[in-house]
Amino acid sequence: MENIQAVAFFDLDGTLLNDKSQITSEITKAISSLKANNVLPMIATGRTVVEIEHIMKDSGIDSAIVMNGQFIQVEGKKVYSDEFTYDECLKMYEHVKSLGHEISYYNDQQIWCSGHSEILANAYAFIHSDVPVIDHSSLKDKTINMMLVLSEDGDEHYLKHFPEMTFYRNGPYSIDTVRKGVSKGSGVKNLFKALDLPTVPTFAFGDGINDLALFEACDNKIAMGNARNELKERASFITKKNTDGGIVHALKHFDLM
Repeated sequence: MENIQAVAFFDLDGTLLNDKSQITSEITKAISSLKANNVLPMIATGRTVVEIEHIMKDSGIDSAIVMNGQFIQVEGKKVYSDEFTYDECLKMYEHVKSLGHEISYYNDQQIWCSGHSEILANAYAFIHSDVPVIDHSSLKDKTINMMLVLSEDGDEHYLKHFPEMTFYRNGPYSIDTVRKGVSKGSGVKNLFKALDLPTVPTFAFGDGINDLALFEACDNKIAMGNARNELKERASFITKKNTDGGIVHALKHFDLM
């Protein structure tokens, strides 16, 4: 780790992945070049480790800030984990059910849900992932880093009743739920604390609302050509679309490969 010259953080959907949520050979080569240049590549995503194992394998990236900053692993090893209490999970479950929604629970090894619905199926199809298994057993002895509310509405209700949490609606069917103050940006800060990394240049690549905090935490902010306007307005550099070689274009622009 002492030879690291820079750290590059990559969002997945709309950024590192193509339109089929896959890693292209072009990306794999680019990541190899980064490593050769002593740049630490890291995934920064709302997903959890078990969901992205194939992406990590295909890309050659084994370090990640996942679940929007709730869990961090570097070179395959856990370095940080923020976990919900049983009471927090129970309160959320009761509100979710009262609104007729479903909920999924996440840690680095497992995903399970309270029940299946059309909205839940749509949510996972939206990111080309399998529907999680239903598990009605007690949450008391389970590790839960993130909760996912499966709904097309109810945003204001959750914001009102859970001021201690942060909600990211990253698609039409689901809301990522993490502890207040937790974000991809806090993940960057916790990464540097956990590893006692030297001050090196940081590069953030993203396209969505939950990448704003990542932008704020990094020196160089790269918005994809397909990014939300909110990111483009804050970007150091706007690259091409994720489906048009945007990652490689930006890496070359910053002389990282």
